[in-house]
Amino acid sequence: MRSEVYQHIRNQPELHRFLRYNPRWYRILSRNPFALQQMEREAKVFYGKTFPQRMDRLQNNMNLAMMMLEMMRQFKPN
Repeated sequence: MRSEVYQHIRNQPELHRFLRYNPRWYRILSRNPFALQQMEREAKVFYGKTFPQRMDRLQNNMNLAMMMLEMMRQFKPN
């Protein structure tokens, strides 16, 4: 693997961890260093950092908060 590609990966801990979890990327990047952007996209999906994944997480948190508010409203003494 090219030293500048490896240095770029080492500077980003999540990418480095992703590379450790998916060793096939060592071989891919050694043969084609321009596949780094593809690896970064896959890492975003792996860590849930894509926009749709973030929106799903936000929606789940909002649903949880609404459910808790509804429960508090039911237990509120009149």
